[in-house]
Amino acid sequence: MQEPILAEQIAKELRRDILRGNLAPGDSLKERDKAAEMGVSRTPMREAIRILAQEGLVQLRPARSPIVARPDVKEVTDDVEVLLAIEKLSGELACRRATDDDIAGIAEIVQQMVDNFDTLDALELFEIDMSFHSALAQASHNAQLAGIHDRFLSRLWRARYLSAVQRRNRASVIEHHTAILRALQARDSEAIRLAIGTHLDRLTDDIGNVIRREQEVAGSDKAPTSAISAKATLVDK
Repeated sequence: MQEPILAEQIAKELRRDILRGNLAPGDSLKERDKAAEMGVSRTPMREAIRILAQEGLVQLRPARSPIVARPDVKEVTDDVEVLLAIEKLSGELACRRATDDDIAGIAEIVQQMVDNFDTLDALELFEIDMSFHSALAQASHNAQLAGIHDRFLSRLWRARYLSAVQRRNRASVIEHHTAILRALQARDSEAIRLAIGTHLDRLTDDIGNVIRREQEVAGSDKAPTSAISAKATLVDK
């Protein structure tokens, strides 16, 4: 297997371990040990760690092993504010520029949510949810905007997941994504901006609260702070 492809696969597995709490903030990622554990060479492992560092999930340290990043509340909430603006602009542009195939693809993602909400675990559902938002950004047909969206989505991947697994609300999840889809199908830029706002406007507070609680737990007992079960459920974020 080519090393770039292998590195992406390793990064995906490590990313999932971080999101599921198997690797907690501050945990060391020793390149040699992780490579041996996963049965790969150190070169693709090194590249996988670099990928996660670019996403903000891993912190690189000079002459020391990388660690799972400890998020700063202000930095994360600032990123959320930027992401919100990008999502709304992407929706507006998609209403003008999305092809019929773009819209059909987004409709298929919503149908995946409807069909699989009760059978997939929280992380799998979360990945479907994020694919919806990525597809909407791509449907703007503005490569620069889609690229910025992808970077901010990656940087907020863990924080957004942590906020997502706190409670379950199937009706709200489906309702919000369906409203965005219907606005897109109607090519109604005002309606899609409102629908995205309804879906995401609480995200800044929700993520900020989750990160603060995580830091409080870490400070009080020094225990791993991301022990969220893979069976935790998806919320409307």
